Amino acid sequence: MDKSAFDSAKVVINGPMHGSLRHDSAHKHVTGAADYIDDIAEPANLLHGALGLSDRAHADIVGMDLSAVETYPGVVWVFTGKDVPGANDTSSNGMHDEPLLAESRVEFHGQPIFAVIAESRDAARRAARLAKIEYRDLPHWSDIDGALANGEPLVYSPMTLKRGEPETEMAKAPRQLKGQMRIGGQEHFYLESHIAMAVPGEDDEVTVWSSTQHPSEIQHIVGHVLNIPSNAVTVNVRRMGGGFGGKETQGNQFAALAAIAAKKLNRAIKFRPDRDEDMVATGKRHDFRVDYEVGFDEEGRIHAVDATYAARCGFSSDLSGPVTDRALFHADSSYFYPHVHLTSKPLKTHTVSNTAFRGFGGPQGMLGAERMIEEVAYAVGKDPLDIRKLNFYGQPGSGRTLTPYHQEVEDSIIARIVDELETSAEYQARRKEIIEFNRSSRYIRRGIALTPVKFGISFTMTAFNQAGALVHIYQDGSIHLNHGGTEMGQGLYTKVAQVLADAFQVDIDRVKITATTTGKVPNTSATAASSGSDLNGMAAFDAARQIKERLVAFAAEKWSVEAQEVQFLPNRVRVGDEEVPFPDFIRQAYFGRVQLSAAGFYKTPKIHWDRKAGRGSPFYYFAYGAACSEVSIDTLTGEYLIDRADILHDVGRSLNPAIDIGQVEGAFVQGMGWLTTEELWWDAKGRLRTHAPSTYKIPLASDRPKIFNVKLAEWAENAEPTIGRSKAVGEPPFMLAISVLEALSMAVASVADYKHCPQLDAPATPERVLMAVERLKAL
Repeated sequence: MDKSAFDSAKVVINGPMHGSLRHDSAHKHVTGAADYIDDIAEPANLLHGALGLSDRAHADIVGMDLSAVETYPGVVWVFTGKDVPGANDTSSNGMHDEPLLAESRVEFHGQPIFAVIAESRDAARRAARLAKIEYRDLPHWSDIDGALANGEPLVYSPMTLKRGEPETEMAKAPRQLKGQMRIGGQEHFYLESHIAMAVPGEDDEVTVWSSTQHPSEIQHIVGHVLNIPSNAVTVNVRRMGGGFGGKETQGNQFAALAAIAAKKLNRAIKFRPDRDEDMVATGKRHDFRVDYEVGFDEEGRIHAVDATYAARCGFSSDLSGPVTDRALFHADSSYFYPHVHLTSKPLKTHTVSNTAFRGFGGPQGMLGAERMIEEVAYAVGKDPLDIRKLNFYGQPGSGRTLTPYHQEVEDSIIARIVDELETSAEYQARRKEIIEFNRSSRYIRRGIALTPVKFGISFTMTAFNQAGALVHIYQDGSIHLNHGGTEMGQGLYTKVAQVLADAFQVDIDRVKITATTTGKVPNTSATAASSGSDLNGMAAFDAARQIKERLVAFAAEKWSVEAQEVQFLPNRVRVGDEEVPFPDFIRQAYFGRVQLSAAGFYKTPKIHWDRKAGRGSPFYYFAYGAACSEVSIDTLTGEYLIDRADILHDVGRSLNPAIDIGQVEGAFVQGMGWLTTEELWWDAKGRLRTHAPSTYKIPLASDRPKIFNVKLAEWAENAEPTIGRSKAVGEPPFMLAISVLEALSMAVASVADYKHCPQLDAPATPERVLMAVERLKAL
């Protein structure tokens, strides 16, 4: 075809990289057409599973009578840890400290002890409540203070970060202060609870559909409990109804139980706990107690920091080691500490083992740093924003770029982000007006705060920073895409499809997105650490590169032109002076026996980490952002409103601005919930009492800021050669919500004329706000 048939100036592809394209399943989400695991047509003779949970926080199992369970109508099989054919363990880190089913001892209220398989879900659940279990109670503690008072038992080895001479420099600082902050945990509250369906195959084979962020780990765990190799286990996941880190390891138990029963009974098995059981039996965000000492001068410049981050980790290690490590990695927030000593304490408690949650310890680390900044600001009588800006990391060559873990911050744009937001949000004028308002308002007080975000991107376990992708082009020019990343609503599938469409210069409709499966891409990492697009996008790009190189070589030979004369244009290929529609070109390549399939691979460069030494470069780059929040509180009740939020966030050169803005908005509101209304509470018997939406309050749509201005830093571009020079967006915006807590703190401080730091703990529920108001009034 002659190239004059196309108007090259006007023809562009639909859905290129960096274009604002809707989520591929958005219309399905809102119409109910999106298929989740519970929507899949059930295989014939499907059975349902339910958990038998402990009702003690810490006890030896003296006796267990399951006869009433076994004889309940519809029950097919009841099994315990002794019936597990392989290892009765679902730990994800090789510590072997997390039994699938507790055998001789239970270590938290709600720990699975047995499983019931029945003809219906209702029968399985009803039967599970009929067990008669005799316990011998043991001492238990469910919080950080309890663990500290009982010998400080640890689930993982602590980590220490040190730079400079904090021991001597702290004493030399003109001023010092000490303090403590308590930071609450958080329930993931994904809309789709955990679910797994296992279908037995011939020989030792089993296929598992699991709502998981980590299909390869499910594959490994199922093989582990069945004592079969990984090649006999296929794990599929098309989409999750939310994950937020709660489906990185916590799906292991449901998939393992379903697989055991499926192979034992040779029937398909489904496990789907209800919301209460899901909340009781699965882990949450770690809560922390931060004890800190800060040395500083009269200007508010920090000289030295010494802080200990103690965490409630639950009964087993799970991911608590890496979570508490990342808390320390972010205990500097955006600030340079000339001399610093940081220590973690991953404490064992008799509660469900806590796990990954958006930010993975980073939010808790950063929040502790912002409390220190706030304390210094009140001590020297300045606006906290001035203290923040005074202590920011500097540019290369400034002598203020080295983190506590000895990585250079070479890409800092935080000063520009904050300056631009300070101007666009009219921070100074609004703060002045708010202070005037508070002087004359009797009951309603307002506050405003502008806080920064600097978040490191990469798995701190270096080996996890790899990904694979599989790309096929069929004879008609349609493209099949599969990669190791999982879709939980964040738009990863759409972004990677855009990468592929852009690479081949075809409309995105030509790219078929397919369910993640261990049968196509092996040894995948969890879709976590905000790395999904970085890793899988580059892997898909690598697969496209391989195929394009073959196509270029084919075209150059067939048309007798130089390789540089072969050019991929929108939906066509130019070869010399001729332009060929993409489908026709691919068909000719097929008949030319060109391999039209490739497995792409990517591993993140430049990163390394020595945990024992506390040194290295664990992060490939940093993502930045800032938020300015304004609140109003009622000093009579402690209730409050979020009046306005302005956000400027750095995603590099955005792969999809529409999706990225949605991620920023959602992360901010979820972070706001963590810091305000979402409170986890265990009673004296170690029972979680906030285990349903009736007692656990996530933000509603009506709780969002009344004025909500979100912008991406359009001038930003990743200094590192990431896919499209973009930056991760999953976790970094979560910490923007710290501005809400800081604004609440300012509003509370107004009752004592801003002379004292309110020391608000998180979550700042209305009760805590009211108590802080009353405490300051009494000063």
